[in-house]
Amino acid sequence: MTTLLRVDASIRVDGSVSRALADSAEAAWRSEHPDGVVVRRDLGRHPIPGDVWPAAIGAAFGFAPDESATHADAASATALAAELSQEIRDADAVLLAIPLYNYGISQHVKTWMDLLMVDRELLAGEVLRGKPVILTLARGGGYSVGAPKEGWDHATPYLERIFGEVFNMNIRKAVAELTLAPVTPGMESLIDASKVSEEEAHLEAEKHAAVVAREVTGAAA
Repeated sequence: MTTLLRVDASIRVDGSVSRALADSAEAAWRSEHPDGVVVRRDLGRHPIPGDVWPAAIGAAFGFAPDESATHADAASATALAAELSQEIRDADAVLLAIPLYNYGISQHVKTWMDLLMVDRELLAGEVLRGKPVILTLARGGGYSVGAPKEGWDHATPYLERIFGEVFNMNIRKAVAELTLAPVTPGMESLIDASKVSEEEAHLEAEKHAAVVAREVTGAAA
């Protein structure tokens, strides 16, 4: 039996493009593994409190707590960090649905990633080496080569650095751009382009998930 860890980060549910892309990827995965397990972690609807990481990292590395600050209970924070680490360790593949917020990742995604990095074994880069991770990304504007805001997407390079170069996972991406065009005054001329980008991203998400699903069972791609 295979296990897919799906992590959603959008603060929206209805209308979320990153969630919709992940839905397409999950459907393709399930078509290959109808008896498989999908483990869900919804950071958008159930964010991890920001004070958990200081407590967990303090306990892990022996930092003395600041008595003037209020942090989560160290034991609870340590247990949550261990739970998150075990989720990604146990998964055969990982699906991350992450929107671009204010040119980067949101604090609840960063907190989740920081808690993963409390695990020194994950930081060593061998535990997750080669494990597939599919990124379904949504960007409200245009950030591709030649766009006015080329280089303003600070989320994707960070995700690639951590999951690809720190954890040594095998990254695949499906990216939809211009997702705010249908609802943003002044972007009307980009609506058609946004639809094309989103359609292509859904196809990419489905393709990546199907390939990864076959890879984890050793079947031909």
